[in-house]
Amino acid sequence: MKRQLLSTWFCVFVVTSVVTVHAENEKAAGKRYVIIHADDAGMSHSVNQATIEGMQKGVVSSASIMVPCPWFKEFADYAKQNPDQDFGIHLTLNSEWKNYRWGPVASRDQVPSLLDGEHYLWDNVGQVMQHVNVKDAEKELRAQIERAKKFGVPLSHLDTHMGAVVSRPDLLEMYVNLGIEYQLPVLFVANLDPKEYGLIAEKGKELKVVLEKNGLPVLDELVQFYGEPDYGKRKNAYLDKLRGLKPGVTQIIIHCGFDNQELQNITNSSSRRDGDRRVFTDPEVMREIKDLGIEVINWKQFHEMAKQKVAVNE
Repeated sequence: MKRQLLSTWFCVFVVTSVVTVHAENEKAAGKRYVIIHADDAGMSHSVNQATIEGMQKGVVSSASIMVPCPWFKEFADYAKQNPDQDFGIHLTLNSEWKNYRWGPVASRDQVPSLLDGEHYLWDNVGQVMQHVNVKDAEKELRAQIERAKKFGVPLSHLDTHMGAVVSRPDLLEMYVNLGIEYQLPVLFVANLDPKEYGLIAEKGKELKVVLEKNGLPVLDELVQFYGEPDYGKRKNAYLDKLRGLKPGVTQIIIHCGFDNQELQNITNSSSRRDGDRRVFTDPEVMREIKDLGIEVINWKQFHEMAKQKVAVNE
């Protein structure tokens, strides 16, 4: 397939952020859809088990897998055995925890610009922006996708760990082209404020058109809540977001975990991850979503909605 050169979009992850993008999805007009999406599967055993619980006992409708991480195989086995569920690749170019690190899937000698002084992936997004060569990044991201396929993961979409893959225009272009080549939706936000994002925002409308012509969907809203460690306040914050959803398709990004010794040894976010797991397996929250008339969907369904729109317009 001839690859189309695309330009710039930047995904914003901030505390209690909502980024609205007015997707013209006739299927969604007047109705509220939500993808409840768990990031970081494969990161650890705790995260894997909590994500699985959220998908089996709660309303978590989609998850994305960090292929370079040590517990990838455990979650890949689960995904292979549960093809009716929804799994994407959490494309990963950085390794952010102090004593729990991972390297690339591709051979280290093939992707030298991706490595820090200890031969792990760079710690943070700023370092990725500064050091990573786009050709090395493409080799690595292809290796992650192909490894997931080799392990039998039924893929539904691509997204990005901590936004690193969309942190520079050339990385973004490569990321979106991979989505088109593999015919996998990519986590995409358009129509950003041009005063704040300049050229990135200017290119958003063009990118949206190209994606939709290729039958790939664009979200109406993207929500992520980082803050409150207190469970009751965290639950109420999510309920407020759900009650305030606008018509269209919204993705709520969460991070599931159990607040146990393993996860505490990795990250200071273990209690918040535990809170996300509890919120989206909470019968009260699930009942509220139903009572609000919000339909929980996954990326496979969202992709089908986009393809149907293309077919109608042809």
